[in-house]
Amino acid sequence: MKFCPECGAAVELRRPPDDNRERHICTACAAIHYHNPKLVVGTIPEWEDGRILLCRRAIEPRHGLWTLPAGFMENGETTLEGAARETLEEANARVEMGELYALFNLAHINQVQLLFRARLLDLDFSPGTESLEVRLFDESDIPWDELAFRPVRYTLQDYFSDRKAGCFQFRITSLEPPVKPAQPAN
Repeated sequence: MKFCPECGAAVELRRPPDDNRERHICTACAAIHYHNPKLVVGTIPEWEDGRILLCRRAIEPRHGLWTLPAGFMENGETTLEGAARETLEEANARVEMGELYALFNLAHINQVQLLFRARLLDLDFSPGTESLEVRLFDESDIPWDELAFRPVRYTLQDYFSDRKAGCFQFRITSLEPPVKPAQPAN
C-alpha cells in the first residue's frame, strides 16, 4: 500500500501506539489501515449416491486442475451464504448447507479456508465462468494427481475416511508453505 484510500496521501509503515505490529498509517489524516487474512469459503457437495462434485478450474492459480467449489467470502454475507454462493457461481449447483467440516489456517498466504458439508439438491449443474468442467466423482475416480490445492486433497481424504467410519469430525489444520524441490546444481 502506497496511498491512503481515505484521503489519497502517502502512507508509511510504522507501529501505532498500543499495537504490537507495523501498520500502514496515513501521513496526512493518520488513518490506520489494517491488512487481515482473507476468508475462503466452500462446500463438499455430495449427491445422494455418495459422489462428490468437483470443478476443473478455468482461472489461475492452478488453471485446469480440480477443486471443490470455493472462493473468497464477500462483505455482507455469512460463511454459509458465501459457500453456497461460490458453489452456485462455480458449478451452477444448488446445495443444502450442512455443518462446517474443515478449517485450514494458511498463514503463509494470509488465508483461512472453511469447507462445509453440503447436499446437492438436484443434478442440474454446469460449469460457471470460473470452471472449465464440473463433474460428480466416486471416491475411486477422484483425480488425486490433478487436485489444485492441498486443503482440497486433505479434506477429501478425511471426508471419505470419516464416511467409511460413519462419523464425520470437524478438523482444524494449520499448513506450512509447501516444500519446493531442490534445484539441481549446474
